[in-house]
Parts: sequence; C-alpha cells; structure tokens
Amino acid sequence: MLTPEDIFDCKLCGECCRGFGGTYVDERDIRKICDYIQADTGTFVENYCDMSGSRPVLTLGQDGSCIFFDPQKQCTIHPVKPYMCRAWPFIKGLINHPENWDIMANSCPGMKKGVPAEDISRIAAMEKEKLDRDFNR
Repeated sequence: MLTPEDIFDCKLCGECCRGFGGTYVDERDIRKICDYIQADTGTFVENYCDMSGSRPVLTLGQDGSCIFFDPQKQCTIHPVKPYMCRAWPFIKGLINHPENWDIMANSCPGMKKGVPAEDISRIAAMEKEKLDRDFNR
C-alpha cells in the first residue's frame, strides 16, 4: 500500500509558490499571517491579496511567485502558511479527480507520475483528514 512519502518528496524548489491560479486565504489564514508579520487584518486583503471572484488570493510578485516567497529563504511565512499551501500536493480536488495528479506533477519535480488513481484518492483523503485535524487545533 503506497504512502504519501512514496509518491511525493518535496524538493524545496518553490514551484508550488508560483501561479497555479493563486493561493486562496480565508479569515483564519489572514489572522495567522497578520499576527506573524505584524500586519493589520483590516487592510491585509488590500495590501497583500488580489481577488479571484469573491475570494482573496495572495498577490504574486513580478517574478510570478507568491509575495511571501523569497528565493533565498523560501517561504517567509512558513510557520503560518495558508491551509492551501499546507495541503500541497494532496489537495482536496484529488479525492474525486485523481487524474489531475500527473498534470500537477508536470510542474512539481517532487511528485511521482503514474501513480494509480485509487492510491491518489485514498492518500489525498487521508492527508486532508490529518491536515484538518491538525490545522484546527
């Protein structure tokens, strides 16, 4: 039985911090980031986000990376990184759409291609449950 470690080994390349439609943040993410960087929650979205429909996403810098990504230091908010970042690459959408794994792997050298869909779905569901439990503490 495959484990998360069998199909993903983070290479710390920062590719997950680039584009991919943006990193959504919710109120809890915003509060944690603001506490960490000592920013005002009332102006966080205005100063650090763009809107994607009705939802805020972290702004991308000129190089296409998240504004909190530094090539030398990696993620400058790593201890409080948003839920969406913590989930990568075992995002919720893979539970029902494991076929997206290989597409995502085209941009992430740490993801092993050719993994059976049932393993991807199972692992994504397991990792989501674990993250939800840990993130809500």
